[in-house]
Amino acid sequence: MASLTPSRLKNRNAWLHIWLFLGWLAIGTGLRFYHLGFKPPWSDEWATIVFSLGHSFRTVPLDRIISAQELLQPLQVTGTTQPGDVIDRLMAESTHPPLYFVLTHLWLKLFSSEGSLVSLWAARSPSALFGVVSIPAAFGLGWLAFRSLLVAQLAAALMAVSPFGIYLAQEARHYTISILWIIASLVCLIVAVRHVRDRIPLPIWIVLVWVAVNSLGIATHYFFALTLMAQMLVLIGVWLVDLKIETIKKSGWAALFPSHWLRIYAAVAGTAIGGAVWLSAWRTIPENKLVDWIYRGEHLGIAFLEPIGRLLLWIITMLFLLPVEGTPRPVTITSAVVILLFLCWLMPAIARYLRAPIQGHSSRLEMKIFEGCIVGAIALILLVTYILGTDLSLAARYQFIYFPAVILLMAAVLAQIWQQSPKKRLAFKLSRYFPAQGKGAVVVVLLMSLLGGLTVVGDFGFQKPDRPDFVVATMLEAHRLVSPDTPIFIANLHKTHEQTGEIMGLAWEFERMKKRMARSSPNSIADSPQFLLAHQTNEDIPTASQTLHQVLPQLARPFQLWLVNFPTSQEALKAINCDRDLNFKRKVYGYHYSLYYCQ
Repeated sequence: MASLTPSRLKNRNAWLHIWLFLGWLAIGTGLRFYHLGFKPPWSDEWATIVFSLGHSFRTVPLDRIISAQELLQPLQVTGTTQPGDVIDRLMAESTHPPLYFVLTHLWLKLFSSEGSLVSLWAARSPSALFGVVSIPAAFGLGWLAFRSLLVAQLAAALMAVSPFGIYLAQEARHYTISILWIIASLVCLIVAVRHVRDRIPLPIWIVLVWVAVNSLGIATHYFFALTLMAQMLVLIGVWLVDLKIETIKKSGWAALFPSHWLRIYAAVAGTAIGGAVWLSAWRTIPENKLVDWIYRGEHLGIAFLEPIGRLLLWIITMLFLLPVEGTPRPVTITSAVVILLFLCWLMPAIARYLRAPIQGHSSRLEMKIFEGCIVGAIALILLVTYILGTDLSLAARYQFIYFPAVILLMAAVLAQIWQQSPKKRLAFKLSRYFPAQGKGAVVVVLLMSLLGGLTVVGDFGFQKPDRPDFVVATMLEAHRLVSPDTPIFIANLHKTHEQTGEIMGLAWEFERMKKRMARSSPNSIADSPQFLLAHQTNEDIPTASQTLHQVLPQLARPFQLWLVNFPTSQEALKAINCDRDLNFKRKVYGYHYSLYYCQ
């Protein structure tokens, strides 16, 4: 048998890396697109769809009885809307910049037929596609940062199976494209810091690309600015080390403007100008009630630690997750215990290798850059949470601002674990007998992360914040107890288009279930439910309840009345012969709902 020559061995390794990369890409694509349209939509996704179609929530009538067709009308694809309509609707009704919505508008024009209801799969697929692109982007960032194919492969693998990454990719939202902008911005940051280290001016084309990427990032999501602020903290640290206070004292102001920093200053200034356009628009947002839920005020007592605990949990889910939602309590507890034990096994190795360069590579600078971006972003989140009273730890999705840095840092750590002999013992008690070292340990970590990805795909983790499928199933269960021709009337208290989206989810699910039941069950409901969005402007004045009592006499009796997220007087309803059924008072994600029989 002929021995392998160096050139043949090199070609063999090259093909191995190509096939490995394609394998991660295939796995990541499958995980992101599997059952993409299966999970129920929630109010934020409806906002993406309605605004991307160039439509408005304000066309949905308030304070009167409406049909499912009227409620779902903003979800119909029309050929007359243009990208300008998308921007106008967002500026008037939403809290987000327009880039992703315009791209989704163009996408839906290509893959939807005019006059039909929008496809949920089509609406979510741009996010899934951008999520797939993040896999080769992570590979490229890993190679650029560490000049190591091993780190690049591990970064691609972790991005492919990350539970957090899959969760964001299966949302009809703008987070995965924001992740791509973050990766591109990190590339520019690493290149810039290397030029500072070598005292070489940054090429002009990189300055222009950096400014463009950062401006597009802010035009995609305003929280991208937090990523830029974290990068600025890293640059300030590099600046202090490079210029030194003693040099500034000796040379005066001239020392603040060395040639290798001037173009970085230009990139910072260009980013500030590009971002100011959209950040100024943010200050004019009219519907500030849309984000009222993140304003929590002071954190006192044990509540002071809650944001820190949540951030730790979100970071863990970027890598690992087991079934914890929609499962029996013993399964949830077992999953939590397994993850905790797994982290106890892995953390000593992570702590050790975060402080060590990758074998054969001078990588400490890049490790510090990623560490600085993560620590800086978390510090900013905590600052906003504790000082401004705006708790950005409440939503997992907001942690996208440092997600790519976590993936790359973990890939660098796993590369070092891969290169260690499993026979060598670490001086840590928890891992003395089974240390996290060697190729086998890395395989275990990747398999654990893959289980997390499958957990999200199977809807046992990161479930949607609204579950209209559960609500409609309960409503149909109650409807089977009465005559099939008994009408269903659903009333929802309205404050912003968030509540419109919640009740849209119910109408959408009813239409879907109605089609399914028409094929399989003769005892299906004869007509779709009717709806009421009762607007409430002032918490102290019960205008919504007054509207409800004005509308109910217009309905032919008997009928089933469902109050959804609608606090009202039970006695007042009883006075008009609407009796509550305590067997159907439920609470699920996004909905509090109860049943009344009106005779």
